[in-house]
Amino acid sequence: MRRAVCPGSFDPITYGHLDIIERASHHFDEVIVAVLENRTKSSLFTVEERISMISEVTKKFPNIRVDSWSGLLVDYCKSKSVQSIVKGLRAVSDFEYELQMAQVNLQGSGVETMFMATSPTHSFLSSSLVKELAHYGGDVSSMVPPTINEALKRRVAGK
Repeated sequence: MRRAVCPGSFDPITYGHLDIIERASHHFDEVIVAVLENRTKSSLFTVEERISMISEVTKKFPNIRVDSWSGLLVDYCKSKSVQSIVKGLRAVSDFEYELQMAQVNLQGSGVETMFMATSPTHSFLSSSLVKELAHYGGDVSSMVPPTINEALKRRVAGK
């Protein structure tokens, strides 16, 4: 079975993330969307909330499952028999960092990283941008699925 992981914080998941996840699902038997547990980083949504939201917006894809991980991604890959990491690239600046990580992961574990260019429609999107806009009452409905938009509105309103 060809298995890949799409790792990230997904705080929150955007249409840019979903574009990469959906496209990866066409190339692998199973794609695991792995939500990063980073205790040093302040997140808007808990890991459990992010898993639930991602599960909801990816349920139409039978070969996608959602999980979480902390620690080294290559250790997670080994434990789940994952052969490939799939990462989306928005710009050259993404590539510089991701290339270093891909080389370390390959050398240390043999896990390959595949890069996908983000669709031009979503190339400007980031979770940080979405959170910032939502915090100030901006309209992010074209950047995230409706259920995520509603969750953002509730969260920034303090509900």
